[in-house]
Amino acid sequence: MPTSPLLSSPGGREAAAAGRPPPSGGGELEPPSSGPPSTLRRFVRPREPGLVETYAGRLRALVGHHGQVAKLLAGALRATFRRPFELRETIRQMEILGARSLGIASVVAVFTGLVMAVQFAYGLQKFGGIEYTGRIIGLSFARELAPSLTSLVVGGRIGAGITAELGSMAVTEQIDAIAALGADPVKKLVVPRLYASILVMPVLAAFALVLGFAGAMLITAAEFGLSWQFFLNTALESVRFADFLSGMVKTPFFGAIIALVGCHFGMTTRGGTEGVGSSTTRSVVTISIAILISDFVLTKITMLLWPSGA
Repeated sequence: MPTSPLLSSPGGREAAAAGRPPPSGGGELEPPSSGPPSTLRRFVRPREPGLVETYAGRLRALVGHHGQVAKLLAGALRATFRRPFELRETIRQMEILGARSLGIASVVAVFTGLVMAVQFAYGLQKFGGIEYTGRIIGLSFARELAPSLTSLVVGGRIGAGITAELGSMAVTEQIDAIAALGADPVKKLVVPRLYASILVMPVLAAFALVLGFAGAMLITAAEFGLSWQFFLNTALESVRFADFLSGMVKTPFFGAIIALVGCHFGMTTRGGTEGVGSSTTRSVVTISIAILISDFVLTKITMLLWPSGA
């Protein structure tokens, strides 16, 4: 039987003796590589960012969000004076954002007034100063509780609704479709919500002031025997118009913050339904923090403009 040329070569004879397949060519078998195969290279884990890098990235993201919100506000102000004026949509948004928020604003105001009155009356009764309850409740509600607490609670509802609605439009590319048709998404979507929120927040705060004060007046008369006429008269003697104005003047700023932050997070939503949920959560948290910070700044400004003794 003729011998195969592959087996006749020295490399072929050595391969046959060792039980290995002969080489494809007629040359010597190449010695195996001493290094590890390329497919078994060691996996190198990427370096995790340090503490400084992490907080630097968060600071850059925060500054970026501030810039985008400021840009959104500038675009809304420019679009305000361009035709067509979205009056019908603005009125519809006032009904959605304002009228449908009366329930939660009423509950929060009434029970806040009840708790405040009971706490102050119980504490002042120990020192024989229960007659000052009406003065304290009136001043605290007019200057701080009615505007800020109402904005916090209602702002969470309004901001979540705006972000969820615009976020759903963003992930389904409806906002891109509006821009593709030649319309301005800021004018169509942001401007009506911005001015509706600015207009309804003072009304909700004034409504909460009346209900909260009424609840406090009734609970002190029922629990502590303090006449509601005396409670009302002492409160009106202490609360001046400057106190009422210093509280109400803050609410339009709170309304603007709620609408701008909600629209910003809604229009920048990405990632489907999961992105909508994430944007809604971030919007509510950001609105709450922004209202508290701006409340401190506006309170200091109003104290300088309208001192309590004026």
